[in-house]
Amino acid sequence: MQDVTVVSHPLVQHKLTKMRDKTTSTKTFRALMRETATLICYEVTRDLPMDEVQIETPVAATTAKEIAGKKLVFAPILRAGLGMADGMLDLVPSARVAHIGLYRDPESLEAVEYYFKAPQDIAGRLVIVVDPMLATGHSAIAAVSRLKAAGVTDLRFVCLLAAQVGVDNLRAAHPDVPIWTAAIDAELNDHGYIVPGLGDAGDRTFGTR
Repeated sequence: MQDVTVVSHPLVQHKLTKMRDKTTSTKTFRALMRETATLICYEVTRDLPMDEVQIETPVAATTAKEIAGKKLVFAPILRAGLGMADGMLDLVPSARVAHIGLYRDPESLEAVEYYFKAPQDIAGRLVIVVDPMLATGHSAIAAVSRLKAAGVTDLRFVCLLAAQVGVDNLRAAHPDVPIWTAAIDAELNDHGYIVPGLGDAGDRTFGTR
C-alpha cells in the first residue's frame, strides 16, 4: 500500500515472533519491545533532512553531515506506547516527547482522550506517533487529529503490529500520514483484538495481564 512500510528486517521479524508467543515473560516481552522499537525507528528516520557542517577532527578540518532543523518529537499513546518510546529514545536521545492519553471505550471501541502534554513548539517539528498496536485505528486517528489541532503538519505513525482494517481506517482519515509496522495481520476478533496478534501489548509490557 502507498505510504505503508512493513519492516521486514530479519531481526525485527524474529523479535516479533518471540513477542507473539504467549509463553514469553513480561521481562522478555518488555526488552523485545524496546529493541524492536529501536530497529523500526532506524527505518522511519532514514530520510531525515541533513545539513553539511564544518568540524575539526583530531586529524584535520572536514565537512560532515548532521540532522537539519529542529529535533524530533516522539508521541507515544499511553500507556502501551511508552514501551516503544524508550527504545526510540535510545536511538534519538535528544528527541522531545509528547504524551497522549487515550483509552478505548469497551462498548463502542472508540478512543476517549484523558491526557495531552506536548512541547510548546511542537507545530514546527516532525512528530512520530507511537503505539504498539493498530487495531481498529480509532486511537491512532484520535491521536493524529489531536496533534493536527495543535498545529502539527509533519506526522508519521509507527506501530509494532497492525490489522488491515486499522491501516485502512487510518489511511482513510489521515492519508497524509505514512505508517511503519513490523507486520499486518488479517483481522480483528469481536473484542477488537488483532488476530493472530500478540494479545494486549500494554498488559504484556507492564505485567498487568
